[in-house]
Amino acid sequence: MNENKPKHRSLGRKLLGILEDMAAIWADEMKMTVKDEGVLIFFILVPILYPLLYSWIYNNEVVREVPVAVVDNSHSSLSREFLRRCDASPDMKVAYYCNNLEEAKELVGRQVVHGVLYFPQDFDKKINHGEQVNVSVYCDMSLMLTYKAIYQTSQGVSLMMGKEIQIEKAGGFTERDNEITTKPLDFDEVQIFNPTGGYGSAILPGVLIIIIQQTLLLGIGLSAGTSRERNRYQNLVPISRHYNGVFRIVGGKGLCYFMIYSVLSAYLTLVVPKLFGFTSLVHANDLLGLMLPFILACIFFGMAVSCLIRYRENVMLIVVFTSLIFLFMTGISWPQNNIPGFWQGVSWLFPSTFGVKGFLTISSMGGTLADIETEYKALWAQVIVYFLATCVVYQIQINRAEKYSKQ
Repeated sequence: MNENKPKHRSLGRKLLGILEDMAAIWADEMKMTVKDEGVLIFFILVPILYPLLYSWIYNNEVVREVPVAVVDNSHSSLSREFLRRCDASPDMKVAYYCNNLEEAKELVGRQVVHGVLYFPQDFDKKINHGEQVNVSVYCDMSLMLTYKAIYQTSQGVSLMMGKEIQIEKAGGFTERDNEITTKPLDFDEVQIFNPTGGYGSAILPGVLIIIIQQTLLLGIGLSAGTSRERNRYQNLVPISRHYNGVFRIVGGKGLCYFMIYSVLSAYLTLVVPKLFGFTSLVHANDLLGLMLPFILACIFFGMAVSCLIRYRENVMLIVVFTSLIFLFMTGISWPQNNIPGFWQGVSWLFPSTFGVKGFLTISSMGGTLADIETEYKALWAQVIVYFLATCVVYQIQINRAEKYSKQ
């Protein structure tokens, strides 16, 4: 018993020394973060203000009176009735009549209209002969809300007029006969997890997770670029010698970033959805269980790739270029089945891929950690891999700095 006491004491002192070293490194990194205005902007202002702006833009979920151009080569009563009903809808406005598609394309190119309706010359003739005819709808895909308004309105009017023509041709005797003719199988359409059917409720919760990753990459990369420009990495040599290794340096720096983003993540995942009425069925335990490995994975991923950042300006170009790519790779704005297998494998390298899927499951669908077991394990695997990668990267930087100081 007495022989074991010195061992326990030495182990306790060693553990206490590790914690003291990490706390000292955390304090130094926190001071550098507060003093660097660029890092402070990306760590504080951007995560707070950017989600508010982005959510406010899509807060209405729908757009009204979207202007369209019409090319009516039929000049018939049926085509005019089709246009009258489209114009009477709350989502679409018939703004221009053009002689051909070239004129309509020019209006779309100048953003005067956001879509085109094209009626062929035989539109009325084919319907009267009992043949099928197509109304071509061209939409500007630069804004999904306008595309949705034009497409759904045109589709609704087409289905409504198709039912009326079907009733007229069938010659039923009662309204019940007409109902059975046009809709023999009745159904109720219920939109689960997105009752408004809006773009914001479907996409923006995932975008909030992307913002956490990208702003972390921006802040860490900006700090790394500043250090390289000022040769501050030479200071890692005495720091490494004083604190006996690179693990304490990585742990202290990571603790600084984690403390900042634990607060910001709570704001992004809890406050912002409530402010704008997004579907939020999340439970505290499930959210905490997901965000803990996600934030750590983002921190160590950012620290590992910071070795590629030579100048401060580079990080902004890299992050802006990759933000849309990361969003597409998550599968929320583009069907995952249509993403090639190679790129799906590449997407597994990024924490956002698993973080977005996990957050949408527990927040928008009311799932639990058991429902996102795959994403949960993948994030913890990334934490371990990127932590070790960060230690290797920092050790390489220390070795290079030592060689440079000896020259």
